[in-house]
Amino acid sequence: MSIPPRKPAPLRQANQPAQKEEAHKINHRIDSRDVRLIDATGNNVGVVPTRQALIMAEEAGLDLVEISPDAKPPVAKILDYGKFKFQEQKRLAEARKKQRVVEIKEIKLRPMIDDHDYDVKLKAAKRFFEEGDKVKVTLRFRGREMDHQELGHKLLGKVKADTVDIAKVELEPRFEGRQIIMILAPKSTK
Repeated sequence: MSIPPRKPAPLRQANQPAQKEEAHKINHRIDSRDVRLIDATGNNVGVVPTRQALIMAEEAGLDLVEISPDAKPPVAKILDYGKFKFQEQKRLAEARKKQRVVEIKEIKLRPMIDDHDYDVKLKAAKRFFEEGDKVKVTLRFRGREMDHQELGHKLLGKVKADTVDIAKVELEPRFEGRQIIMILAPKSTK
């Protein structure tokens, strides 16, 4: 069984930069016959032939940018494309800055946990809620502790009661093998 030879990748000209797809069509790249034109001052001119819109943009010393390509006819605006791209990048960066990924932090407990250890774990959970994260409380049983599951449920009830003002139960306590799992989410501050 013979393997066919691989075709080499097409070579790019040395003086040609890699083509990057622009987000908006500008000037002569706009391929529709007519556009709904918005002039440089923001006034709606109406539906005009693309050729006429290009002439108006050249006279103003600006670019014709297709803003809404899905509209019938597409919406184009006369503006400075460099400034427009800068504003778009700035707006996207601001939006990314405001995004927050909610993480699930885990706190592990044992049924016979000491009071001080419990307080330390609870303090950590409260800190996680303040940061906007969810908390997965895992209560693990070892050996004969499985015979006293009511202690585990009692402890998780105490966790619920101690965090009722800052958190809500997203997943009620349930068994998974030799452990009970409960997920708490921070209450929205809106």
